[in-house]
Amino acid sequence: MKAAIYTQKRDLDTFLYLSRFISELNKRNVTAVLHKDTAEGLQFSKVFPIFSNKEDLKDQEIDYFFSFGGDGTILNALIFVQDLGIPVVGVNTGRLGFLASFTKEEVFDNIDKVLNKELIITQRSVIKVNGVNIDFPYALNDVTISRKETTSMITVNSYINDEFLNVFWGDGLIISTPTGSTAYSLSCGGPIISPENDNFAITPIAPHNLNVRPLILKDNVKIRLKVESRVPQYSLSLDSRLYHIDTLEEISLEKAPFTLSLVQPDDISFFETIRQKLLWGNDKRN
Repeated sequence: MKAAIYTQKRDLDTFLYLSRFISELNKRNVTAVLHKDTAEGLQFSKVFPIFSNKEDLKDQEIDYFFSFGGDGTILNALIFVQDLGIPVVGVNTGRLGFLASFTKEEVFDNIDKVLNKELIITQRSVIKVNGVNIDFPYALNDVTISRKETTSMITVNSYINDEFLNVFWGDGLIISTPTGSTAYSLSCGGPIISPENDNFAITPIAPHNLNVRPLILKDNVKIRLKVESRVPQYSLSLDSRLYHIDTLEEISLEKAPFTLSLVQPDDISFFETIRQKLLWGNDKRN
């Protein structure tokens, strides 16, 4: 069995922690395969096999992908795992995390359950962007259109399956998966959607029309977007990756043909997670 290890941290505490974690893997005859930057940054490169892309994970027949960091680290993990179906285990070393469900100590308590496939594996839908030439046109959380180099509003003309929906005036538009509904979309007033639902959420960013509200759609639709702006480009973000797109380029969004497999603890549900993270019920009256 082989386990890929990925983190964006390069400090001494991370080095000591990963050394301890890798030692636990070795006790179970599991080979640790480190991401190239992780291995070099933590001076592991001469000791362990490494990977740097999807092809490396496929060639080395990786069984599990361990992500150490926050939700942003898991979003970057999608770039490597893609459609390989490798289960991702998110270990939260940051602050607020909806995807990285295991704490640094909990992962040691659950490592045998993970390796023996005794925990829950949820399938998280992914958005695909068509119409523009970008290196990796997929997003786990959301796709965001926003203004670039201007304080003026932008106009987003939207169509659902080629039927006109609306003209959104404001700072931009967020199209999120259920996974991304607790991210940027939530901050802009979007709905919380439990991850097993097959939906997209369209959430306007600072809309100029006060009667414009977030909209939930079945994710089997194709969303077409055309941007108008006072400047020749707008910003397009896919999770944490940012691109600058010419306003002449029209884009379309649809559900990707693959999902991300995410390992979850067996003692905490999605609803328990949002109660903890959003402090629901944390009131003196309760």
